[in-house]
Amino acid sequence: MFLITPITRAVQDAGIFTWDFGLTAANWVLPNYKPDAVVPEGHPGFGGKWPEFVPPKDGDSRCSCPALNAMANHGILPHDGKNIKFTEMTEKIRTAFNFSPSFCVFVPVFAARMLNKDYNKDTISLQELDMHNGIEHDASLTREDSALVGDQSRPHLPYIKELLDSASGKDKEGNVILTPKDLSDYSSKRRVDAKATNPDFTLSTFHKMFGSSNSSTMLTIFGGRVEDLKALLIDERLPEGWQPRILARYGLTFASFNSTVLKVEMGIDEKKYKEQQASATSTDTGN
Repeated sequence: MFLITPITRAVQDAGIFTWDFGLTAANWVLPNYKPDAVVPEGHPGFGGKWPEFVPPKDGDSRCSCPALNAMANHGILPHDGKNIKFTEMTEKIRTAFNFSPSFCVFVPVFAARMLNKDYNKDTISLQELDMHNGIEHDASLTREDSALVGDQSRPHLPYIKELLDSASGKDKEGNVILTPKDLSDYSSKRRVDAKATNPDFTLSTFHKMFGSSNSSTMLTIFGGRVEDLKALLIDERLPEGWQPRILARYGLTFASFNSTVLKVEMGIDEKKYKEQQASATSTDTGN
């Protein structure tokens, strides 16, 4: 069994990423969805009409992922956030956010492995996803580190405000948007600050990439639009009339997503941020 499990997982992953490449190729040739018709008919969010937003009640399960919390708050996933089938999560993420089928299988499969559960048979409560250094990690852009605040379901509003206030771009409709550089710069700050304030700080290369992946969904699925991200990150709510900004027929694939992730991660420069802070401190003290 020691040998079979890693081999089986490797074969499974190879199959998913081969599938992902095929979907990416299909996206190149198939027509895009219209911007107001991304969510399929018969599913929550069709035509931009989302189920009623109901904030979580005491005892409801939430996690550090604003998108999953929003799905529960709208009843797309069970509102209590409990006993969710991994397969149900795959289906609902796909239709709500237009991630590719390959993306929507791989992430819940990864979560199931992390928790030693069976993707095809078992269920999950959202809070279980916050096992430290599984999916949840230090230097989040929207949460304080778990060593400092154990409840990772609660967004840290000062971080979110600072992040959204840093937005420096505009889209073709004139909306203020976050850019890859904005995310890189704020990620640099968070990593430096988290190291300084969290005595138990850890951030492996894997979790650095995972963090940049998480933040890059703001640029892709949400198009970086600050007004939409305010609703998602602060209220964990989907704006009325909102539809995913990815219009590709088979959604956001890993192959296309990774170009954004790498741009964000490669732009992170902790040394530069430290030098800027040192210079600002020197100026403030008059030295």
